[in-house]
Amino acid sequence: MDQVRGSQSLIFSQAPYIISAASVAGSKEGEGPLAKLFDLVNDDDLFGAQTWEEAESNMQKEACTLALGKAHVTAEKVRYLFGGDLLRQGIATSMGVEALQIPMFGLYGACSTSGEALALAAMSTAAGYGEYMLAVTSSHFGSAEKEFRFPLGYASQRPLSAHWTVTGSGAFLVGTRKSHVRIAGVTVGKIVDYGLKDSQNMGACMAPAAMDTIVQNLHDMEREPDEYDRIVTGDLGYVGQSILLDLVRGKGYDIRKLHLDCGMTIFDQETQDTHAGGSGCGCAAVTLASFILPKIEKGEWKRVLFVPTGALMSTVSYNEGASVPGIAHGIVLEHC
Repeated sequence: MDQVRGSQSLIFSQAPYIISAASVAGSKEGEGPLAKLFDLVNDDDLFGAQTWEEAESNMQKEACTLALGKAHVTAEKVRYLFGGDLLRQGIATSMGVEALQIPMFGLYGACSTSGEALALAAMSTAAGYGEYMLAVTSSHFGSAEKEFRFPLGYASQRPLSAHWTVTGSGAFLVGTRKSHVRIAGVTVGKIVDYGLKDSQNMGACMAPAAMDTIVQNLHDMEREPDEYDRIVTGDLGYVGQSILLDLVRGKGYDIRKLHLDCGMTIFDQETQDTHAGGSGCGCAAVTLASFILPKIEKGEWKRVLFVPTGALMSTVSYNEGASVPGIAHGIVLEHC
């Protein structure tokens, strides 16, 4: 029997495995520190499409196809697909995975969606609902700017606290077949709102949710921070990281030597002019697929707490003056 731990966590008695992963990235990401680690980099950010939205769908389809191909598994063998993106009604996902014809759950957790998708895929596998599950997320700089801020043609000035939405898609095949990485447990996040209203400063909006999930995971799992080799957040960036470290320290934990943020890892702040760092559903997903999982597979890191973070806002909520709540989901990844 899987164990319910504390108020928000699960430990799987038969832990599902991440069998394969794939990362697809755009041109700016292909100029960054992780360039050589991505499975596919396209210098054409339209990915052969006519619109940013269609380009994002093409990325998702490519990432799923690559992940399935690595595992030599056909789409017909996948029981369920859990996927999401940043666009209204999740159109990048629904149109991207349509051709695969896998029964699908469309998700929205903002930039935390990769964690939500992995958690649900792991829970479904552990419950015995299928041999294979697919988790996929994506984001695109062009489509996100048009959706949440200003179309690129406006050439609007971005504040230093702003993030650069990652053009990328990450896909993960989760199942019962053994690999060198297992999803040992999950800590499902809850909505945390400190009342911040600056949607251009998402790191500050998301940091409290990241703190809440990290501290809850430590409580639920009865662990100290150093029982993880790394605690990885999704896209807090440079602003959000400093806030997170202070908040966690206020709860009695010091994670400074363990913490890594995907938004700070995927771009070079000095040369790429990405301000606070990377963000978007694709940020945590492609960093996990290309950089984090290989380190766990090789045994360089034995146990990692992966915590993608999301700012739960929309153009409607922003224009109506609402605050920007955050959410973060914790995924415990172990070498085996």
